[in-house]
Amino acid sequence: MAIVKNIKNKIKIPKKNLKNIILYSKRVLWGVIAFLLCFSSVVGGCCPFAVSLIAVSGKKNFLFACVGASLGYIVFCSSENAIRYVSAVVICTLGTAALIFFKVRRETYLSMLISCLSVLSTGIVMNVKSGSTLGEYAITLGESILALGSTFFFYRAANCSLKRLKLKALPVTDLTCIFVAFSILLSSISFIEIKGVSIARILACLLILTTVRFGSQHFALIVSLCLGFALGITKENALFLIGAYAFSSLLCSLFTSFSSLAIGLSFTLSMSFFAVAAKMGAFSLCTVLESVLASAILCILPEKLTLKLSELWESGADIAPEGSLRQSLVVRLRFASSALAQVSESVRDVREKINSFSTVDPNESEIRMVAADQFFSISDMLGDLAFEFDEAESFDFKAAGRIRRMLGEYDIFPENISAIIDKYDRMRIEILAPNDTKGLDNMRLTNEICKICKREFERGKINVSSAGTLLSFMEKPNFKMSFGFAQYCAEGNLCGDTIKTINDSRGHMVFIISDGMGKGSRAALDGAMGAGLLSKLLSAGFGFDSSLKVVNSALLVKSHEESLATLDCVRVDLFSGKCEFYKAGAPRSYIVKDDRLTKCELTSMPAGILRGVEFAKRTTVLNTDDEIIMMSDGVTDVGNEWLEKFLRLETTLEPNEKAKAILKIALENSDEKHRDDMSVIVAKMLER
Repeated sequence: MAIVKNIKNKIKIPKKNLKNIILYSKRVLWGVIAFLLCFSSVVGGCCPFAVSLIAVSGKKNFLFACVGASLGYIVFCSSENAIRYVSAVVICTLGTAALIFFKVRRETYLSMLISCLSVLSTGIVMNVKSGSTLGEYAITLGESILALGSTFFFYRAANCSLKRLKLKALPVTDLTCIFVAFSILLSSISFIEIKGVSIARILACLLILTTVRFGSQHFALIVSLCLGFALGITKENALFLIGAYAFSSLLCSLFTSFSSLAIGLSFTLSMSFFAVAAKMGAFSLCTVLESVLASAILCILPEKLTLKLSELWESGADIAPEGSLRQSLVVRLRFASSALAQVSESVRDVREKINSFSTVDPNESEIRMVAADQFFSISDMLGDLAFEFDEAESFDFKAAGRIRRMLGEYDIFPENISAIIDKYDRMRIEILAPNDTKGLDNMRLTNEICKICKREFERGKINVSSAGTLLSFMEKPNFKMSFGFAQYCAEGNLCGDTIKTINDSRGHMVFIISDGMGKGSRAALDGAMGAGLLSKLLSAGFGFDSSLKVVNSALLVKSHEESLATLDCVRVDLFSGKCEFYKAGAPRSYIVKDDRLTKCELTSMPAGILRGVEFAKRTTVLNTDDEIIMMSDGVTDVGNEWLEKFLRLETTLEPNEKAKAILKIALENSDEKHRDDMSVIVAKMLER
């Protein structure tokens, strides 16, 4: 042991050099594979597979693949065929280099087209030169189609993502492409025989047996068909291997509950039957011997290797079930933590901005009280999350699993998927993926999820945070909101009012108007801070009351000067039509229902003045064509007679036009010298 350690110490390679060695080893491997594929020929002497490999090798590997393929064709082919295939290699290499040089986005069809044209053009030139018959032209066409197909399989196999997925959890299409590509590569060593017994066919039988033993019947059938086809076309009268391998894998899969010996014995007996029926003489006998040897190897596999094979094929039993309550809770808490961090950062940035142009005398007692209030705020937030999980009636694990497999088809590999059904039978899909994941905005994902869950979903909404990217799909509600807004700045270009609209991916539409104290930049800062923090917290899944406490504390501590903001919020449930008003120091709002005008005026304190501020609340139910009108005090202070008269008489304008009309009339009825910032939101309930 001491000698071994000394040797390891002597040959120890620095990490930097080791990375370079691994990098260049991978590139050399592409060249070796291309070299071997030159011998992988089908009946008739066609061997286009190395050309196909060059087309998919990419900018880092295509030169190595080109050199390997050129050497392989020179070594393995006759002089005439070598000239033809080396020419195809050159054409394919130039085409691949052109795609790289012009930075053309890599697409499967481009690689397929390059390899197909390379093989077809050189083949036709050779046919014309030798005066070939129509049948030989047909062989050339078939060979180019073979190059086209093999390029597809090589491309998918080389570009499928194996990260975070067990082998069995890969999409079936990716697995099939991997198996086909491996089968073609295995056929390249089929010429290695000992007394007619092929090493490649022994390995093929062993792969089928290990897939049956450690994988599943489904995948074993795919493997056997791929291997049978690839090895069957390399030898004359060997196509019976397709049926022999496929049926034998099905038969031996019936004995998976027994032992490796039972699996191997049943496979050997089945292969013997096909070999005798094929009447191929010595080749039939060799086929039987190959299955016997593969079965024997299966029985004597060491325990460590069997454990590795089991782990390779493991479908994910060691991972918590898709959408489990624990996983979903962790996801929500992560986003809650992230939202609080963003709030803290926002407050810090605002305070630093104010400190840069004013002197601050901190009041330690007030800060301590506000800090103590935060413990209650956090407690309320966790209570909101607990309530949300209580609303979740069940988790559809099967749907989550099907969605994961579908996402794999789009090269999206999420960390967690939750398919949540609440007690009202509304379904919500939440997909947590790393922030660098691409393709989450693909419109086709919505259609695919609709097919899987057999429900209609809205387009996915993306929420990005430090915890990851959350893609949410909500079942299509019964209603939708048509809304518009208008604003007027009383001083400069900055408006003291801030408007926010949120679709929270839970079937709710939220409208917010935050009015900062006074006019100008300071009012704009307070209004933007109030609306911004509240919208972030609501989007993260917190309730209105707990979110208001956080906003109130943030406004209290952001500077030594008085800082306040009113908050006027409306939340509409698009499934039931339930409409909730939340007001903190906000002026009256109006509801237009069935041509009747209803005033919603609630007494409450704005945020940023005192601790313990609470929302004043009122609830109503909206029907189709009902409207809600929200305004800042810059509009309501002008008076209410003209406004109520306008709302009663005007029923034809669209929400955006109505908001602008209200603002216009408010400006006409106000004194220019005493105008405040003005904001109007008009929202109308519509059927889908």
